Amino acid sequence: MSIRAKKQLGQHFLADENILGVIERLAELDGGDVVLEIGPGLGVLTGRLADRVHHVHAVELDRSLAPHLAALAERPNVELHWGDALQLDLAALDPTPTKLVSNLPYNVATPIVVESLAGLPAVELWTVMVQREVADRFFAVPSTKAYGGVSVLVQLATERTGFHPVARTVFRPPPNVDSALVAFRRRPLPDDFDRVKRVVEAAFSHRRKTLPNSLALAGLCSRADAAVALASIGRPPEVRAEELAPPEFLTLAGAL
Repeated sequence: MSIRAKKQLGQHFLADENILGVIERLAELDGGDVVLEIGPGLGVLTGRLADRVHHVHAVELDRSLAPHLAALAERPNVELHWGDALQLDLAALDPTPTKLVSNLPYNVATPIVVESLAGLPAVELWTVMVQREVADRFFAVPSTKAYGGVSVLVQLATERTGFHPVARTVFRPPPNVDSALVAFRRRPLPDDFDRVKRVVEAAFSHRRKTLPNSLALAGLCSRADAAVALASIGRPPEVRAEELAPPEFLTLAGAL
């Protein structure tokens, strides 16, 4: 049974099972894991996960894939959830996911990861296939083009444990961009992570402007208050968001 990937859903189906061994290694799979998979597609990865872990929650938006996933859905340790992963209450899944392992649809990869940092507190390890530029962005260093709000949030909540470039030929259809597998493990969330997240998002909302201007334009505080807060952490008012390292955003949020 053939099926055409839907570009509007960011679909690129895994077609080379050799990559599954790399995913398994980076995800450190064992028999007690409860895995959340976003975008199972044709179920190539889902089947491998089901063979090795206690339970798989597979979340799929595209109901036209139902015939391809029917046999997997009948397995006792696979639960198929139909819907938008950004809209479903993933924190209510039972049993509770402890790992997120996915070939993430390109158009939702970043928000899925960012929202899962605080939204899925039981997830201890992420192993995700994403566009190479997104993978690079997750762990970019300050003052680089790739560095942004996503970099800060991911690095405050996790540490990278693995990285593997992925050839375009492992997908059907082959994408027009490079991809990578990136794995990262949870570290304790900073106190009041939601507030820190608001500060980070406001800081990068006007990337070309100074940090006080960006925070003020986002409605978070006045320029004067931002300048005072920056001075308290040893930064001048002319600084831009991309110059601050992730830990500095913690102290900035506290100072504000």
